This record gives sequence, structure tokens and C-alpha cells, in this order.
Amino acid sequence: MSDEISALVAAAQGGDQVAFGELTGRYRRELQVHCYRMLGSFDDAEDVVQEALLRAWRRRESYEGRSTFRAWLYKIATNACLDLIDRNKRVAGPYRVPPLAGAGSPPIEVPWLQPVPDHLLEPVADAEQEPAAVAVARETVELAFLAAIQQLPARQRAVLITRDVLGWPATETAALLGTSVASVKSALQRARATLKQQLPRNRDDWTQSAEPSADERALVRQYVEAHQQADLDALAGLLAEDVRQTMPPHPAWLVGRDPLLDFARQVFDRDSQWYLGAWRSVPTSVNRQPAVAHYVQRPTAEHTRDLAGEFRAQVLDVLRVDDGRITAITSFEPRWFAAAGLPLVLPPN
Repeated sequence: MSDEISALVAAAQGGDQVAFGELTGRYRRELQVHCYRMLGSFDDAEDVVQEALLRAWRRRESYEGRSTFRAWLYKIATNACLDLIDRNKRVAGPYRVPPLAGAGSPPIEVPWLQPVPDHLLEPVADAEQEPAAVAVARETVELAFLAAIQQLPARQRAVLITRDVLGWPATETAALLGTSVASVKSALQRARATLKQQLPRNRDDWTQSAEPSADERALVRQYVEAHQQADLDALAGLLAEDVRQTMPPHPAWLVGRDPLLDFARQVFDRDSQWYLGAWRSVPTSVNRQPAVAHYVQRPTAEHTRDLAGEFRAQVLDVLRVDDGRITAITSFEPRWFAAAGLPLVLPPN
């Protein structure tokens, strides 16, 4: 532990709130990402980190320096997550309702799944120069990974994240969870086996890059144009045959390219009761994944197809791309536009 950190710890233990704030501020963002992985919910992660820091302040005198201060905070934050999971009793599993369209095995339903803005995943300088002070690996915050690990029992989830994501040794993980090294190894083996069955195909080929590739950016531009031009043929060329769309927190899902296109056809068709209006779409990125924020200019009255006025936030589509095709679309409500730094309204022109 550096002299600077040691001095801050000593001051904080003596009751200096400013020193405690400076000390914990160095780790707050990475703790938030850690809790987000554990919980799958951005809102819950924010709440739990706040609770963890309050616990740390109340227990500050109990820190004895046997581990780094950062590891001590991770232990408190992880236990706060485990407490929340135990209280909520939420269980992820396959969708129990039929799809809006299509047929096939249902994806994992995680109604509490929420996106996280990319700016919160940027690396933070760490005064102790510890291994976690690097850009967040894309594969560990992709929505498919987060949904899959929500199926794990809470302590297995904590072991997997600590060992395989943070890269902590089994001894430190055991100390964090107050268990044995043998228990950690057994839990990790079971967690890995479960994930192998649940994660998307080509899991081993997921990129470690923090940014979408050039091909992904080009595909996103085409996805934007297809929506703005209501071009179903163009959209069809972008979708994998077995593409799936989910819409958390709503228990609604689609499976298959043709059913998804049929659904889009109704939304684009001026004569359909599902017609929304003209679309304007903006490329963005959340969870280190390519995404598109869709805005809609609605008809001027209920029984007219005339369009006028502002484009208002409609849906945020987060895309998963495999082999040059969109294999999954996770659609979120407009409330996430602001969190991603996007306006809720665009001007007509």
C-alpha cells in the first residue's frame, strides 16, 4: 500500500470524512461496474455501492490492513450485492410466455436487466496501480453475458466474477467470500459449466476490444438507414436467420428473421394499426456494444397519416453482431436515452 493511501486510511479511520471520500472515490466506479455485473441492474448497482460505502464508513476501524483497502471495499460491496439478491429472490430463466412471433427455444428472461452508459466503463487511474485499473473488457459487460450469469446462484456468480473477470487468485476470492479455497474452486467449476450451456455461439471468439469494429460500425449505419427509409429488404440483409429480440422489463420476445421482419412491416406500414410514424435513428454504444437510438415523428392526429413536429425518443436497440449479421437485439425504454447522453427530442429537420 502506498504512503498516500496509508495516510488516507489512517485519517479516515480517525473520522476524517474528507479523507474517506477521497479514498473511496478512487474505487467507486469500478465497484459500480462490479456490482452491475453481480446484479444486472444499473439502478440496483448504484444503490448497492452507496450502501457499501456507508457500511465501509461505519466499519472503518475494523480495517486491519491484512488486505489492500480496495480488496476490503470489494468484500463489503460483494456482500451488499449478496444481501440484495437474497432479499429480492429474483430468478432468471427461459421466457414463460409465447413469443410475439416466431418459434423456437426461448432466450433467458431477465426483467431487471438494464444497460449501462459506456462512459461509466472507461478506465480509472488507480493510485495503487492494481490490475483492475484497465479498460473494462467488452465481453464481461455484454448483455448476453450479464443475462447468462444472472442464472447462477449468487455465490457462484460472485466466484465467477471475482476469479474469471477480476482475475483474483482463489485464495483472495476465498477470503473475500469467507469460504475455503476448495469451495471456490468447486463453485467456479459449476459456474463455468452452466455458462458454457447458456452463452451465445462463438463465445471464445468474442473480441476484447472496447470499441465496435469497423464492420460493426458499417452494419449499424445500414441498420439506421433501413429504419429511416422503412426498407424491409435492407433490414432483412442485416439479420441472422435465428435473430432474437427481447424487450426488458417487458415479457415480450421475437425469434427468427421472418417473424421480426413481419413485426417491423406492421410498424413501418402507413395502413397498419401499429404504424408509429417516420423514424430517425442515431448510432450510439452502450455496454461496449453497438446500439441505435430510435426516434419517431408521430402522425398529427389519431386518424391521419400526416406527420409533423418533433422526433421523440422511442426505443434503444442494443445489437449483438456475429459473422457480419445481427444475432440479438435487446430493446430498452426511452428512459435510457438520457443515461447514454442522448436527447429525448430531435428537431423536425
